[in-house]
Amino acid sequence: MISGFIQTGLSTLAYNALMKSPRLESTGRLRSALRVLVVLLFGCLISVSAWAISLQEAAERVARQHDAQVISAQTVERGGRRVHVIRILTRDGVVKTIRVPAD
Repeated sequence: MISGFIQTGLSTLAYNALMKSPRLESTGRLRSALRVLVVLLFGCLISVSAWAISLQEAAERVARQHDAQVISAQTVERGGRRVHVIRILTRDGVVKTIRVPAD
């Protein structure tokens, strides 16, 4: 939620900086091209962050998929990437560790 506010703020700042610059007022084509570029850029950023999965979402999904109970869940950094490590207890009494990429 906070990252959404940050992205919205950044996109607003970038838009205002690019689109309301007095130097760009004279060329309508350049302005239009920059608008398209800004929209595409921030659209990509928003869609990438939408793919990120929270620890709670990952734990719920793993528990549902394996018909199991979550014993523990934590997020760790592995090789520069965030990974959710979820330990579950299956109906057969087996403890399993499932790793889910956070992004």
